Amino acid sequence: MSIWTPSAVLFDNLRYLLNEWDPIGVADLSQDEYDCMLVPLFQRLQRGTTRAEIGEFLWYELEDHFGLDPVDRRTDAMADRLVAWWAAVGPAA
Repeated sequence: MSIWTPSAVLFDNLRYLLNEWDPIGVADLSQDEYDCMLVPLFQRLQRGTTRAEIGEFLWYELEDHFGLDPVDRRTDAMADRLVAWWAAVGPAA
């Protein structure tokens, strides 16, 4: 059984989604600001992590990594979007 690795296109797509969400408000200045979340998100999505767990990950990253108050950053909506995106583009189970 080979290990699945996301393609450069999928990395670019996920980067685009994170930059569009842009909870810090710096995506226009720095396209790679959220790259620290790419691999952890791919790992979670590939494992079939629930939407709630994706939301918790985003909340944690905003609060503990970026030092932001995540309350008004729409982490649940972003988690919904990521799970829906993954359902459309991820590898077949």
